[in-house]
Amino acid sequence: MLGVSTVREALDQAEQILKSSDAIDHPHAGKERVDAEELLSFVIGDGWGPRDELTSEEVRRFRTLVRKRAGGVPPAYITGRTEFHGLILDVRKGAFIPRQSSEFMAEQAIRRLRRRVHPVHVDMATGVGPVALAVAHAVRTAQVFGVDISATPVELARRNAARLGLSNATFLRGDLFAPLPVALKGTVDVVTIHPPYVPRREVRTLPREIRAFEPPESLTDFSRDGLGLLSRVVQESTGWLRDGGWLLVEVSPDRARDVATALRRGGFREVRSTKGPVDVSRVIVGRV
Repeated sequence: MLGVSTVREALDQAEQILKSSDAIDHPHAGKERVDAEELLSFVIGDGWGPRDELTSEEVRRFRTLVRKRAGGVPPAYITGRTEFHGLILDVRKGAFIPRQSSEFMAEQAIRRLRRRVHPVHVDMATGVGPVALAVAHAVRTAQVFGVDISATPVELARRNAARLGLSNATFLRGDLFAPLPVALKGTVDVVTIHPPYVPRREVRTLPREIRAFEPPESLTDFSRDGLGLLSRVVQESTGWLRDGGWLLVEVSPDRARDVATALRRGGFREVRSTKGPVDVSRVIVGRV
């Protein structure tokens, strides 16, 4: 990036560097430009134009971040933040990075909860809390709980809730439903989960920027078919959901049929696979 003087020149060069990297995934055209813009915004702030000049210090910092990204480090781990459903969330290594695809599941939960008088939502494997916080923000009357088995995500989720002023969101550390108040049994309107569903032998086939940086337990439940944790959620959630309550499960399209079958076998009705604007995932829904 020697001789860079403007935003446009810096972005053009960064985009080419990222396109040539073998350490990062290239899921679609334009992703490298988006990553470069995200990193530059972190360095100089938003609201810049194509002819804005950069200082030598800004160029140096930007070059350092681009080098990290080209080495495979996800942008969210570099900047320490990510956007989800209009909310800026803190994230760092040791926690699963929120996916844009999960916004569709959050929207489905929000739509169902708005119909309830005293809505209760539980988000399993909550990570830094994206789905739970999106629900808590959109449905202020909702009582929202996020649960994760790992300490770092729960710490970050609590920090995000406090910074966003969402006192109706509570985050607990524990194994699935175990840390929830017993009084919630039979009162939950919606349970959501984006489970770690990659079969243990397939983790090594994931893009390097995922398998080398994100926590293994956020990618797989270490079962042969990747559905071990999901099977437990299906079985246990029926005791927590109220009559007519919903279970929403986000998975990849190739797992949709197996997950739908698991819900039907677990006694759920009105089971179907739903598709949002991001094609890499499906949300399987069913009600008790």
